[in-house]
Amino acid sequence: RGGRRLYRTGDLVKWLPDGRLDFLGRVDNQVKVRGYRIELGEIEAVLGEHAAVRKAVVVADGRNDAGNGVHRLVAYVVPEGSASLSGAETGPDGSLENLRQFLRQKLPGHMVPSAFVSLDELPLTPNGKVDRQALPAPAVVDQGAATVTYVSPETELEKSIASVWQASLGVDRIGLNDNFFDLGGHSLMMVQVHSKLSQLIERDFPIVDMFHYPTVSALARHLSQQESDADAAGEAADRAQALERGKSRMQMLYKRRSQRR
Repeated sequence: RGGRRLYRTGDLVKWLPDGRLDFLGRVDNQVKVRGYRIELGEIEAVLGEHAAVRKAVVVADGRNDAGNGVHRLVAYVVPEGSASLSGAETGPDGSLENLRQFLRQKLPGHMVPSAFVSLDELPLTPNGKVDRQALPAPAVVDQGAATVTYVSPETELEKSIASVWQASLGVDRIGLNDNFFDLGGHSLMMVQVHSKLSQLIERDFPIVDMFHYPTVSALARHLSQQESDADAAGEAADRAQALERGKSRMQMLYKRRSQRR
């Protein structure tokens, strides 16, 4: 508009006839995820420092987020030479989990991708640039490239936790050893999950427990132990009350006998 100050924000928008702005994206690779402004190129540069990575691209993806409008970071990597980046690889330099740990040592937590996908090659546009729109959805690849061995939930509590996580995270299958935060969970989602899980299992527990016990197995064990401790405490209280009632009755009988003498 003539005479008005404009600011170069990096946002790509279209001015609509009614005066509103239609947000189309960014002119750079900066995105906003979980309230943080993130430069994707910084993550890609750090990934490129890893000996097993030849190429890497990071995107903010919302296709596997259960329709809640929150995006997660996904890293697509092409291994160097004969290096293996399969989730089952256990070598010190070749697993996707190793890449996650590598990034955690060099970047703040909110810049570590929630999902990693290994590709033979990155899709390119006719101009030779990375075609980000052609990258496969993480949900399609994650099943075969899981960074942990899948172990099926067995107890009712484990199944309840897994089902709530699946619905909130938009993941088809969650095992005992899957980490809530590694799958894309964050503090805002954790509040929702805590509320749903508390209703499902019909008991409340401190939300901070989800930070301390981020896997299905760990959280289930902790909640089961809490329930056992509560039952034991209740039984101890019942015994104490019974002893107190017995003591009061003995005192009353002793008092009556003393009065008869």
